[in-house]
Amino acid sequence: MNYNPQRPERVAVYPGTFDPVTYGHLDIIQRSARQYDRLIVAVLNNTSKNPLFTVDERKELLTEVTKDFPNVEIDSFRDLLVRFMRLKQASVIVRGIRSVTDFEYELQLASTNYMLDDGIDTVFMMTNPKYSYLSSSIVKEIAKFQGDVSQLVPPEVEKRLREKCGPQRP
Repeated sequence: MNYNPQRPERVAVYPGTFDPVTYGHLDIIQRSARQYDRLIVAVLNNTSKNPLFTVDERKELLTEVTKDFPNVEIDSFRDLLVRFMRLKQASVIVRGIRSVTDFEYELQLASTNYMLDDGIDTVFMMTNPKYSYLSSSIVKEIAKFQGDVSQLVPPEVEKRLREKCGPQRP
């Protein structure tokens, strides 16, 4: 998208744990990057979870797999999302939806974020149907048992999963 001085820059944030980033995440990133002038993929530093990858490792992996998207930047946060949004001068939260269950949870988050700052909107993007079953948790479970995750994550991520979880079985 070209900059237009008549219109303010449209900045969106796609927040998540991304532990690890999957092809489902990349689908949302690619499609969102076409919709906004700048897309910030924000890794949540959630202290209540026990992630496989550190925040820095997740940021590094995201940087690698989004290198072909010039308007995508990778960052992290450990605060309320709406505060991060204000800091980045972003006005749209992008959330991927795989199922009705996702929608119910995401609707609660979107309503709460709107209550905290009514200048920030949430856009729900339906995932590509071929990734509707895919989650980072499933990927980690398969990788821990040395299963094939090549159809679920980019090669860079698959390599790092093998390093963390061990080589694939023959």
